Amino acid sequence: MTTLEAIRIALQSLWANKLRSALTLLGVVIGVAAVIAVVTFTSGINGYVAQKIFNLGADVFLISKVSPVVTSIDQFLEGQRRKDITLEDYEAVRDACHHCAVVGASTIKVDGHAKFGQQSISDVWIRGFTPTMGQILDLDLTSGRILNDTDENNRSNVAILGTDVVDNLFSGTDPLNKEIRLEGQVYRVIGVGKKQGTTLGQSRDNYVAIPISSFLKQFGSHTTVRISGKAHGVGSQLEAAMDEVRAIMRARRHDLPGKPDSFAAETNQSFLSIWSNLSGTFFIVMIVIASIALVVGGIVIMNIMLVSVTERTREIGIRKALGARGRDVLLQFLIESSTMALVGGVLGILLGISFAKGITVLIGMPSSVKLWAVAAALVVSGSVGIFFGVYPARRAARLEPIAALRFEL
Repeated sequence: MTTLEAIRIALQSLWANKLRSALTLLGVVIGVAAVIAVVTFTSGINGYVAQKIFNLGADVFLISKVSPVVTSIDQFLEGQRRKDITLEDYEAVRDACHHCAVVGASTIKVDGHAKFGQQSISDVWIRGFTPTMGQILDLDLTSGRILNDTDENNRSNVAILGTDVVDNLFSGTDPLNKEIRLEGQVYRVIGVGKKQGTTLGQSRDNYVAIPISSFLKQFGSHTTVRISGKAHGVGSQLEAAMDEVRAIMRARRHDLPGKPDSFAAETNQSFLSIWSNLSGTFFIVMIVIASIALVVGGIVIMNIMLVSVTERTREIGIRKALGARGRDVLLQFLIESSTMALVGGVLGILLGISFAKGITVLIGMPSSVKLWAVAAALVVSGSVGIFFGVYPARRAARLEPIAALRFEL
């Protein structure tokens, strides 16, 4: 029997027993689909995190009271006990950091209320910025101007709007030089930010940016701020800038020698390292779960192949009587079992990709199909078929021709 003929017989067997085949391949399909979906989501999110979420430049660092990425309740509680970072801390860093090209400060209120005329929206992100934050964050505008030093020094009530705020409040009207109310305080619109899209289903355009001095005047001077710095370059230049800022902050906050910092100092790379550790753990857990499904699928294939050997005992006897050797029968059943597993693998790949892309369309979760994952899924599913097909194939190969010809179901 040729390889093509063995594959044809396996496909005919699958088609002739559709329900049994579907149940047989279910474990392999689910296992492969889970692997493909996890790899697709993990790859997509890793790229998206690097590009959109922690979108700091390679030469930018962040000083905050608590790290933006908290991985334990103890870390969160410890951070809450720290002293707030103040605007005076920012000014000290700005004036004393000689390795910094630019230093800025920002703060945020995530549940703000904005109103224009009869239109109003809630849950607006009200951001307080120093003028330098536009340069650090590469903030682009579609119209109007950016915040400047005069706005900051005069505590001017001026604002830059995200596109979501513009769409909800102005509905086609040019917002420039219009007055809106933020938590009851009047602000004049001086600019409109460029659309940034969504992050994991969360809009990044539902914000109003105002001078940080105006923010602290309205919402209280005891609000903690984040200090952002841009070094003159990456590598040693970034490290020198961060070391200088850490020394300044430790001196101002009276951190004792040998004790850890009473603040968080992060770069884009440190954020990505934390995320990689978290996503790596999630990936391993999901792969283990998917492996269990593959093992179950392989056991089911083995059972079905044993049934197939029993059903085709007379066929095996006839082939051996006509000169087929034991290894020919062994190869035949191995090809059939691996073909069944590969069919399950192909269906699992299609299901996994379809599921991942469907979630992307529905909620915006990023996904990225990797060819190596598709190839690995096919290799693994084929290996499962071969591994769990060995015992049924050897049992078929060892049948004696006379006993097989006499066998009756």
